[in-house]
Amino acid sequence: MSQAHTEAAEPAKRPAGRGRNVELSEELKAYKGVWVFIEHDRGHVHSVSWELVGEARKLADKLGCQVSAIVLGGPDEALDKFAAEAFTYGADQAHLMQDPVLKGYRNEPFTKGLTDLVNKYQPEILLLGATSMGRDLAGSVATTLLTGLTADCTELRIDPTTKALAATRPTFGGSLYCTIMTLAYRPQMATVRPRVMLMPPADARRTGKITYDSLGMVETQIVTKLLDFIPDASSNKINLPYADVIVSGGKGLKNPENFKLVFELARVLGGEVGATRPCVQAGWVEADRQVGQTGKTVRPKLYIAAGVSGAIQHRVGMEASDVIIAINTDANAPIFDVAHYGIVGNAMQVLPALTQAFAAHLALRTRQAA
Repeated sequence: MSQAHTEAAEPAKRPAGRGRNVELSEELKAYKGVWVFIEHDRGHVHSVSWELVGEARKLADKLGCQVSAIVLGGPDEALDKFAAEAFTYGADQAHLMQDPVLKGYRNEPFTKGLTDLVNKYQPEILLLGATSMGRDLAGSVATTLLTGLTADCTELRIDPTTKALAATRPTFGGSLYCTIMTLAYRPQMATVRPRVMLMPPADARRTGKITYDSLGMVETQIVTKLLDFIPDASSNKINLPYADVIVSGGKGLKNPENFKLVFELARVLGGEVGATRPCVQAGWVEADRQVGQTGKTVRPKLYIAAGVSGAIQHRVGMEASDVIIAINTDANAPIFDVAHYGIVGNAMQVLPALTQAFAAHLALRTRQAA
């Protein structure tokens, strides 16, 4: 694994350091705790927030500090409920900020709210989901605070030497992994894609402390206006990150007609269909079905890869699956390095055989249950 170390542009009153053995100023040594921004919309918390609370718990235990959940929203939103749920996943405390201008996400009030909280309570690490909202908010908050931000991380750990956050992400198109450390600035910020981290178990016995803060911003100060919410009619049609079963196809299937075999097996198994980047670029399937570095990160119970060579760009998006079955004519294909089970054979022959066998087995179970 290659490593790179980065430092943010030098902010006022924050002396820069060079190299690994950076001595923090007394001001920045006061920054303690791991924070997670809790993303919610229309009464539901995005699951990436709970995944990050679980990961924050591990980091905080290494540092000997607390985990805080940060919840911003409107006065009629159930922020206390979200805080209580955060406690069950590992948070020790929650900072809540409720204001009419925080109902519905807009960058300006959320950036001010989050940066105000950071400046007041001084966390050393701030984590957000690499969602549309999280990416937008993280960039503006890091810019406002003049600190470092590592995007789309696949691993977070505490460096034993510096006690800094070591955030690892794929780079150069996924061909290398880069570990980035923000040594001389606080907070250290990172975004993580949904489903990259394990969902932590909930402990209903856990409780925590809640603090309330005000925003101090009026509607006339905000340039953007939230006029209406129009849901994406197709948003629920393809939901790869949360599918329990995924059957993916690669260019080894030769043509889009053969890709129908992937859809047939996925339909029998009640799963979703995934694809490699070349298949998407060729127009065989929709972009929302792409698995990998520039597509979706998935963690299903079963992942079947048919005609997939296993380039690193694809593997980083699916290698955490519980069970991986690979089908390829090339016994030396890289996909077999991460597969739990491998079938060396022609996917155009193997896929129909699997579809038929699974259909017969499921039909037998149905008859026995009746």
